Amino acid sequence: AMPAPNPPPDDRSAMKIKSFEFSLRELSGAMGDFGTLFPLSVGYIVVCGMDPAGFLVMMGLANIATGLIYRLPLPIEPMKVIAVMAIAQAWPPSMVYAAGFTMGLVWLLFSAIGVVDWIARNTPACIVRGIQFSLAALLLMQALRMAATGWLWGALALALILLLRDNRYAPAGLVVMALGVGVALFRGDLRGLAPLGLRLPPLTGFTLAEMRDAFLGAGLAQIPLTAANAVIATAALVKCYWPEHLVPERKLALNQGIMNVITPFFGGFPLCHGAGGLAGQYAFGARTGGANILEGSIEVALGLFLSASIAQLFSVFPQAIIGAMLFYVGVQLLKGVKTLAVNYELIFVALTVLVSVLSSMALGFLVGMAAYHGVRACRQRIKGANKRITY
Repeated sequence: AMPAPNPPPDDRSAMKIKSFEFSLRELSGAMGDFGTLFPLSVGYIVVCGMDPAGFLVMMGLANIATGLIYRLPLPIEPMKVIAVMAIAQAWPPSMVYAAGFTMGLVWLLFSAIGVVDWIARNTPACIVRGIQFSLAALLLMQALRMAATGWLWGALALALILLLRDNRYAPAGLVVMALGVGVALFRGDLRGLAPLGLRLPPLTGFTLAEMRDAFLGAGLAQIPLTAANAVIATAALVKCYWPEHLVPERKLALNQGIMNVITPFFGGFPLCHGAGGLAGQYAFGARTGGANILEGSIEVALGLFLSASIAQLFSVFPQAIIGAMLFYVGVQLLKGVKTLAVNYELIFVALTVLVSVLSSMALGFLVGMAAYHGVRACRQRIKGANKRITY
């Protein structure tokens, strides 16, 4: 089991689950996961032609349900591999819905027959740490690329985050989001927004052929990434932040399965949890399920009343400010370096990070696991041979 970091002296409440809190700090924490949501949302809507109303309302309802069930700020995120492939290949909306439903069936099956528990039991702490550090490295690289679009705004946003990170009355997440909106207004990027208007999520569908193509085209590659980051690493991070309120890996898998067999029929996209999102929400102040409920309510409202303008709103938000938020989250994930034991397992941490950064996190997870269990099997054989020789 991974050692739990000591919480700050003024944050002992994070160690115990309270009733839902609806405060500025929780709302700030809800903003902590928007860095990856913005660009993928724009891609899904603009490139794939997905309906923004279904896209946002389904994500919002999933956030609200998750907050109510777990009473924790468990993030709801796009499945990254599927999102990247769908946007890169300009999938039609029905193909995206098919991918979500197929992955829902996969995670329901894995939860029911215990595959998730088996993977979790056989994933050592060094590989989990490797996935977390890989995510941190990828976030930091993405943050620097985004900050390069406007170093001044990025530096200002990062300074505000560091200055206000523990402020309950002007939380960092809200302040930097307000800064981003202010910059967009100053530039005139918000001109021409469509007026408010009610728009309900559509009823949507897909074919069996699209399910097959989506699974072979991106679903298979998504499975190890979801297992590593959205299930195992997320459960490990929950244990670090709330050791008295553990969330089993099988429960996370079940939750992902249920979400993804429902939302595709109302315009939703493939959803999962994520250690990076959890670290981001925690870093910006989220401590209870109230953060999910607040975020979900905002997403439902945006989907119902601002869906005609949502792509424009997301696309004009200053990338450098999002980069500053991602940079802070990446640094928070790297804090686990202090808990690493100096032994041969550092090799597997480094290998997992290296392959993840150079290729993909899914491959990094598989290579790290294979190397760890291969070396472990060899060590056991050598020990067994030495015992026989001694005898």
